Amino acid sequence: MKRIFLVLACCALTACGVVETDAEQSYPQRDELDRRDNRGKLTGEAGLSLGGGNDAAKDAGANPLGVNAFLWRATLDTLAFMPFTNADPFGGVIITDWYEDPNARGERFKITAMILDRQLRADGVKISLFKQRLDQTGAWRDVEVDKSLERKLEDTILTRARQLRVKQAGE
Repeated sequence: MKRIFLVLACCALTACGVVETDAEQSYPQRDELDRRDNRGKLTGEAGLSLGGGNDAAKDAGANPLGVNAFLWRATLDTLAFMPFTNADPFGGVIITDWYEDPNARGERFKITAMILDRQLRADGVKISLFKQRLDQTGAWRDVEVDKSLERKLEDTILTRARQLRVKQAGE
């Protein structure tokens, strides 16, 4: 009895399989074609465009990075007066070292800039500003930063990014 049940269960499970018709059957291909189809393209699904391209690629600055090229370049240009600790173009993060303005001794600033999108948008860049002041003992103490200063830096970067985009569109 158990054998009959086991044979019937195997037959029922076998019947659940998909039967390929002649039109659905795939013909054998060369190994190179199978490997190419499984891996995809080196240049992505859009391929390599030498004489133009889509508007999304133009808006992103036509770069292979994970961030907008105009925002990246504008951020580097805007913060160029400060020493950089880290600049990661794939993650879109720029971290500066502490900078003390020669005209305002006893105050120093540090900036972290994050580029958040591949598109050139108003919310595509985020600035975090840190400020320290030298106290009477000679130690640096954290000071509250005016948030409007962060916003002014973001606006300066966005303005520069728009200028770079207009300049490239005119070429």
